[in-house]
Amino acid sequence: MHATLPLLEDTDFPALRRAPLTTLQVNLGYRCNQACLHCHVNAGPTRKEQMQLETVEAVIEVLRAPQLSTLDITGGAPELNRHFRYLVEAARGMGIQVIDRCNLTILNEPGEETLAAFLAANGVEIVASMPCYLESNVDSQRGDGVYRSSIRALRELNSLGYGQPGSGLVLNLMYNPLGAVLPPAQEQLEADYRRELAEREGVVFNRLLVLANMPIQRFGSTLVSKGQFAGYMQLLKEAFQPQNLDTVMCRSLLSVDWQGYLYDCDFNQMLDLPLALGDRPRPHLRDLHADALRGNPIVVCDHCYGCTAGQGSSCGGALD
Repeated sequence: MHATLPLLEDTDFPALRRAPLTTLQVNLGYRCNQACLHCHVNAGPTRKEQMQLETVEAVIEVLRAPQLSTLDITGGAPELNRHFRYLVEAARGMGIQVIDRCNLTILNEPGEETLAAFLAANGVEIVASMPCYLESNVDSQRGDGVYRSSIRALRELNSLGYGQPGSGLVLNLMYNPLGAVLPPAQEQLEADYRRELAEREGVVFNRLLVLANMPIQRFGSTLVSKGQFAGYMQLLKEAFQPQNLDTVMCRSLLSVDWQGYLYDCDFNQMLDLPLALGDRPRPHLRDLHADALRGNPIVVCDHCYGCTAGQGSSCGGALD
């Protein structure tokens, strides 16, 4: 796989500093039951990295900081970590909002028959990968049979109340483009998804979040192989919108890897660009004082243009 960090380090991206920290985004490991082309984590079935109980306990301790309100759990398929349910229950017991970044097909894996009911019982918000409402497009990006498995999972979630008015169970879908292009306007695409999934599959959801593909890991390597890397970076830079700097996710979110090390965002984690924290070369959860991060400089490289191009892009969808 081609390394993309050397192509991103020489940057003119504007300097950024942190606002108050509200969200801890925790990667429980890179093992996944899928291996998607666009995956910036390079996750897959053969990955072995998994967060151990000692580190999970450290996450729980950090969540006691009063300004933290959200735990955003990601992977890989985070549900494959054997401590996933323990972490969810501990966070919910503290009144923390929990988001599970779910690939949907994990709900159909052997041994996960009770997973959807567990998520519903604990009021976990689900952000579910769904790169298109067309079967052929989904399967071309994520593998044969993924669309039908995803629809099966969505119907189960709907039956439990997810996406249903008044249930309080939030089901958001996540879209990313199929190639080296910016995502379309979120509002219009959401209307298309809502109409097509309801008519074709009888599926409902709360919101559609759009995410630009980041020029790192598996997707970035594919761009290099196809000779498209420079062109995609030019596209991102030409679409830069300075107003998006105020709401990029790295200002209020902190990313934690499977070993407990800290990064400004999930993308920096995948590029091995640690949080800049005093004289510590690689800050860890045990070094974290959440209330002391405000004003801390954010580590930036050229991939940051991916979050600020056009309507903007973040784990919470479009910025504008």
